[in-house]
Amino acid sequence: MSDQIRYEFSVKVKTAYLQEQSVPEDNRFVFAYTISITNTGSIQGTLMRRHWVITDANNKVQEVHGDGVVGEQPCLGPGQSFEYTSGAILETPVGCMEGAYDILAEDGVEFASPIPVFNLSTPLTLH
Repeated sequence: MSDQIRYEFSVKVKTAYLQEQSVPEDNRFVFAYTISITNTGSIQGTLMRRHWVITDANNKVQEVHGDGVVGEQPCLGPGQSFEYTSGAILETPVGCMEGAYDILAEDGVEFASPIPVFNLSTPLTLH
């Protein structure tokens, strides 16, 4: 009897405020986020698409859909990780992001890997 296949990726996020690219007086706040995605399941999978929901402090919502991440569609075997850095621009000094990656397992099963909500904030804005 074989073990049950687990379709599971985990996501970790680090954020940074990019002061040198921001212009607060023009309501332009630029943030970088570094994502580490790890295949914590038992089958190889390819990150096919991403979906982001970005919300600023005025409740303005931006949705982003696209293929892969940073021009790549990484294929990860069990235990393997992929890290990349990207960015977001908000009109407020505080906001948040969340979303999901669409993963295609090597056996043809498609599943979503949620990206938990994380905050974007300028220094000393949130405690």
